[in-house]
Amino acid sequence: MHRRTLLQGTGLALAAPRLARAQGNARTLRFVPQGNLANIDPIWTTTTLARNHGLMVYDTLFGLGRDFKPKPQMAAGHEVSADGLTHAITLRPDLRFHDGQPVLARDCIASIARWSKRDVLGQRLTVLLEEMRPTADDRFEIVLKKPWQGLAWALGKPSANICAIMPERVAQTDPFTQITDYVGSGPFRFRASQWVPGSVAAYERFAGYVARDEPADFLAGGKAVYFDRVEWHVMPDPATAAAALQNNEIDWWETPLADLLPVLRRNRDIAVEVVNTAGALAMIRFNHLHPPFDKPEIRRALFPAIEQTSFMQAALGEDKALWQVPAGAFTPGTPLSNSVGLEVMTGPRDPEAAKRALAAAGYKGEPVVILSPSDFPTINALSEVTADTLRRSGMTVDLQTMDWGTLVQRRAKREAPAQGGWNIFCTTWEGLDVSVPGSHQPIRGNGAQGWIGWSTSPRREALREAWFEAPDQAAERRIAEELQALVWEEAPFIPLGLLRPPQAYRRSLTNIVTGGPPLFWNVRRG
Repeated sequence: MHRRTLLQGTGLALAAPRLARAQGNARTLRFVPQGNLANIDPIWTTTTLARNHGLMVYDTLFGLGRDFKPKPQMAAGHEVSADGLTHAITLRPDLRFHDGQPVLARDCIASIARWSKRDVLGQRLTVLLEEMRPTADDRFEIVLKKPWQGLAWALGKPSANICAIMPERVAQTDPFTQITDYVGSGPFRFRASQWVPGSVAAYERFAGYVARDEPADFLAGGKAVYFDRVEWHVMPDPATAAAALQNNEIDWWETPLADLLPVLRRNRDIAVEVVNTAGALAMIRFNHLHPPFDKPEIRRALFPAIEQTSFMQAALGEDKALWQVPAGAFTPGTPLSNSVGLEVMTGPRDPEAAKRALAAAGYKGEPVVILSPSDFPTINALSEVTADTLRRSGMTVDLQTMDWGTLVQRRAKREAPAQGGWNIFCTTWEGLDVSVPGSHQPIRGNGAQGWIGWSTSPRREALREAWFEAPDQAAERRIAEELQALVWEEAPFIPLGLLRPPQAYRRSLTNIVTGGPPLFWNVRRG
């Protein structure tokens, strides 16, 4: 299936609904995110939108630099005992929450405890943790049962669930319940009273934020803010967003549709470039709790029908600079990416072979519910190709389209599809997340405690644990190869390719921080 022609012609400096814009206000940055910001608790949900929101509103104890190594952020210092068991963290002076209260050690302890219940590496901390204890208002210790060199990296990573430092009263919220108090300690304050899901979210520069006296270094260094206000405007219609960008009604569009890139590139006032150079691994995720995909034979049967190139073309068009195939279980181009069993994805594509394998595995024609977001063009395209592929393989498909916020709520349901549940959804995972087993949530096999889809595999869990103990990179690579072989055998997900979608912004914006998600510090106008 080739890319659908969603928009015809090139007259895309079209008449578009005018924003109630801050005309002439150079201190307001107008941004169009990849979808609707429906859920804003960066611990409760793994959506990249909530993560991007969280990086504005909350600060973290550590931040990854451009070399992807952790550096102190809220921390002034980090000392590790000679036996590697005690991590002592001292906070920088003058750290404050948006309500004016100082950030204390007990706030950090409560925040780490909440994060550790939901994050894939936080759960590793839970296993290793002996205790967390304050030793002063500005100092606390994390005591482990055995050494873990990756603790600072886990506390500072920008993926899925960030370790957002919240006031103790907020961090005491059950991690499986969304917070309702949005006070953070980051460089921006979230204006909850102005938030209209599906339309707009507003942020204001937090005057009480004290940035590190260092140059910006991805998520580390000084988070200097040069805009008084940032507005996220949700625009599900790509033509409207394209016109708004060309008409100078918005400044920055996170996910321009591939069909519109030629038009945007012809506008000398607009830059189009890949900001998130790590990319995102696209995948089909199965619900392992209910038929038909509770059986690995059914999941494996689909492999012969999956043509990764078709998925990439549907999502980002014909430009191969914006995507990469073939893709296995780990991010292509990273040290643990490997070719073990990759012929499953690269051999001849044959929907008829998939149809025969499905029949042999016992598929009886039961409906397969696929969830697709109407306001998320890239994932919507992946979902439609998935539906087409399954139909050609002989499956009965029920493609259900809804807005992204509804989909996020729906996919958390564990009920059977007939009772409001689901069978399949497509998604993407940040390349950094799925480059190693430790932070690779889709590869986990911890069942009901795991990521949505609830896959169970003691073998994958054992290999993941072995990776944490690996003595060198050669051992890590052997483990990654074994894990990839298990992905082809157990099919917890199907990789579809690596996406590197470009972003588009007015050339009046300068100093945008590249390397990962859209970040709103360091950037300025002019």
